[in-house]
Amino acid sequence: MINKYFFFKGFKSILSYDSPAIALGCCFIAIGALLKDLGFNIQESVFSTMLTYALPGSLVMAESLLIGSSLLNIFLAVWFVNARLYPMAVSLFPLMMHKNQPKWKYYFSCHFIAVSAWLIMKSNYEKIEKEHRIDFWIGIGSATWSVAVLGTILGFYFSGYLNKEMMIGLAVVNPIYFMCMMVGASKTLEITLSVVLGVTLGPIFYFFSPEWSILLSGVIGGTIAYFISELNVS
Repeated sequence: MINKYFFFKGFKSILSYDSPAIALGCCFIAIGALLKDLGFNIQESVFSTMLTYALPGSLVMAESLLIGSSLLNIFLAVWFVNARLYPMAVSLFPLMMHKNQPKWKYYFSCHFIAVSAWLIMKSNYEKIEKEHRIDFWIGIGSATWSVAVLGTILGFYFSGYLNKEMMIGLAVVNPIYFMCMMVGASKTLEITLSVVLGVTLGPIFYFFSPEWSILLSGVIGGTIAYFISELNVS
């Protein structure tokens, strides 16, 4: 069973001063309003957030529906977008694996992988005994997931009060917050360089290829940062 003490300790972690809860909620308010504009009812909107959870996947699904993409194309697009979560899982789960914990907890908690929950866990895992980190993580994931669902409901019912500019503003709050958190959490040379290079190269690549600018800036910036870090270590 899940240890209630560490579960609720993780759940309450979103109340900290640097919590992503407000930024995450703002983005999903925009998602809720957007889904209503697309013709979703409240049940479909909530169910979409419960299953998709991560913000970029929800945006891609909504945009794909807007332009009339097929179900297969929508599935593939969301799948490719959420593939970015794989490196987070690879870096996080070894920190939580413990022989006394059942495997179902790890499979179950994979659904909670998102930048918001990942940042909270990476900032706090050293304070938690390894045996109980998975329970702490499930608490964090449940809290951020609940905020996303609540934001979707609020956005759906208050969509009439949100114009296009307000929805765009709400949608970009989360990415800006994540960038600030990544800079604040930069404790190594490669992380700092990757963030700086990504921000610098993104606008440059946009002039040549708007569709591929984010991917190119991320891959090239991260690769350069990795090799510079390796040279610095050696």
